Amino acid sequence: MTADDIAYVPETRFGIWFLSTDIWTTRVVRVALEDLARLIPNRRPSYPVLLDAGCGHGKSFRPLIEHFSPQRMIGIDAEAECLHRAAAEAKNEHTPIELRRGDVADLELPDASVDLVFCHQTFHHLIRQEEALAQFHRVLKPGGLLLFAESTRAYIHSWIIRLLFRHPMHVQRSAEEYMAMVRAHGFAFEASNVSFPYLWWSRPDLGAMEWLGLRVPPRGEREETLINLAAVRA
Repeated sequence: MTADDIAYVPETRFGIWFLSTDIWTTRVVRVALEDLARLIPNRRPSYPVLLDAGCGHGKSFRPLIEHFSPQRMIGIDAEAECLHRAAAEAKNEHTPIELRRGDVADLELPDASVDLVFCHQTFHHLIRQEEALAQFHRVLKPGGLLLFAESTRAYIHSWIIRLLFRHPMHVQRSAEEYMAMVRAHGFAFEASNVSFPYLWWSRPDLGAMEWLGLRVPPRGEREETLINLAAVRA
């Protein structure tokens, strides 16, 4: 499969480098997973087959294993360079990890074959978002878990992200729009399964107001920049 076969917007060189840093691993991936873990309804001790949809450099492999004790993992990404680096991460794990280059909107996996789909900061790169969610629903077992962590339109359209990264701007969504889309594709969740982190790096002022001791707009007075969601396949 070539990049031309996959409907996504390739990352910038800066973006590909950033995904390999400790900042990405500790301040983004691990923080998101800690938050997502507390949102899971009826959490199980283990999720045997785990799909990392948009696995990047594989920096999520170790924390995913720590949180969910899978017996097998599948990592899919569109970037060949990222998958090459993910292979090195996979070799460090005892859990078998199969890596594939592919399109999450056209998964080559059997129906009802996955227990958990982890989709972290992937959707804002995708052009075929609706198709990707339909694929997640198809490959998940009934009662399977979707962990969805995404930056919203407000963040992706911000000046600093426009400067450093590349995305399909016409498909970006608000937190409310993402929730509606997930529900429309057969996933169930309650308010207790959703959070809206307002992390310093996602704010227009990069956290300057809080650092200066000024009032940070609470939920309801701001446009959300991040959404974390734990949903169950109905």
